[in-house]
Amino acid sequence: MENEKITVLLIDDHTLFREGLKALFSRQECIEVIGEAGSGKEGIQKALELKPKVVLMDLNMPDMSGITAMSKILEVSPQARVLMLTVSDDDEDLFNAVRAGAMGYLLKNVESDRLISSVQQVARGEATVSAALTDRIFAEFRAMSSETRKKSKATPKDLLSKREMEILKHISQGESNKEIANYLNIAESTVKIHVQNILKKLNLNSRVQAAVFAVEQDLISPRKTIS
Repeated sequence: MENEKITVLLIDDHTLFREGLKALFSRQECIEVIGEAGSGKEGIQKALELKPKVVLMDLNMPDMSGITAMSKILEVSPQARVLMLTVSDDDEDLFNAVRAGAMGYLLKNVESDRLISSVQQVARGEATVSAALTDRIFAEFRAMSSETRKKSKATPKDLLSKREMEILKHISQGESNKEIANYLNIAESTVKIHVQNILKKLNLNSRVQAAVFAVEQDLISPRKTIS
């Protein structure tokens, strides 16, 4: 529902940082912070109890890594979309987060407007990654793609319909469901269904992974940042 508030759970071991986020989101009519946690273990329990739409969490916490906490959160609250907000721009942290199911990965120096729009994007099921990190994702998966293609006999054209192939190419350009719908002159809800089918058929977890897949399969070259 368009007017439904985006419920957010904050997980970060720095109390002052959580307070700042709460103050920022309190000024947004469409976002409601329904809980907070100062550790991974507490965050998992809060996610189970509160069923938030978006989990905004740090990567490094005293009791467990954000990756471990995210994996457990997605087990107990599979409808949640996780947006990592961290100081780490380490490639391995980024790749591990995406592989584990993160819908977004932002650095803590992100501007407030970008953070708000990213929460909205993730709530809609759209991926968001800091611009400085996007090229690293493509570079990493391109390096892995050659061997992957050698081992797999199936091609995207074998698995996807013509329309799904077309939408996958748009996803690889970082376009939102609304932008794709406008371009193809179809309903946004129809695009959403196609995206879900694409992810299911390709055994992928997010739009970021779908975009990377399109690039590594040489369907299209990346020219627009995923945002």
